[in-house]
Amino acid sequence: MSDIVDQINDIHREVGMRPVAEGEARTVLLRRTYDATAEDVWDACTDPERIRRWFLPVSGEFELGGHYRLEGNASGEILRCEPPKLLKVSWLFGENPGFSEVEVRLTPEGDERTVFELEHVAVVPPEMWDQFGPGAVGVGWDLSVLGLGLHLRGGSIGDPSEWEASDEAREFMARSSEAWGAAYGASGAPADVVAAAVQATTAFYAPPKPAQ
Repeated sequence: MSDIVDQINDIHREVGMRPVAEGEARTVLLRRTYDATAEDVWDACTDPERIRRWFLPVSGEFELGGHYRLEGNASGEILRCEPPKLLKVSWLFGENPGFSEVEVRLTPEGDERTVFELEHVAVVPPEMWDQFGPGAVGVGWDLSVLGLGLHLRGGSIGDPSEWEASDEAREFMARSSEAWGAAYGASGAPADVVAAAVQATTAFYAPPKPAQ
């Protein structure tokens, strides 16, 4: 098994719910420890030039109250910025995005290690959650956490479009889907609901290859 697929086990995952003004929000939490200082991880998460190397090209006003836009993905406002420990942004996607926020928290662990936490809190349409559960966003965040880790080590996956079509990427996404299913089950979801969500999420991210 490749080092990249092995990194599935480096991430701790939690699934929950939280009341917000807009209704009941779903939460997904990822936690991973990186062999890097908090300052370096913070810089990788906030410097536009570095963000594009492991995530996506980003534009905007990078200050408290400013707005950002990730190419082909989310946009929003910078709600909190407390370097090098906390970044909170609204995370809006589509024409009617509803409530959605992402918070990144960094905690030093010794001199050269940092505990990275990412929590995504969103009011999710019931039909979306019923079909995919937490894996709909969880697998995407796992890919991002993987990319950040490779970047901090001085590497990368190369061309994302090419890599995502590889057997390695398919294995990573399938195992990520299963891991989010386990977290979903640990949150109290029934086994049959978890199984259906994992199947739908895996089919979305890593559909079966066409017959030769």
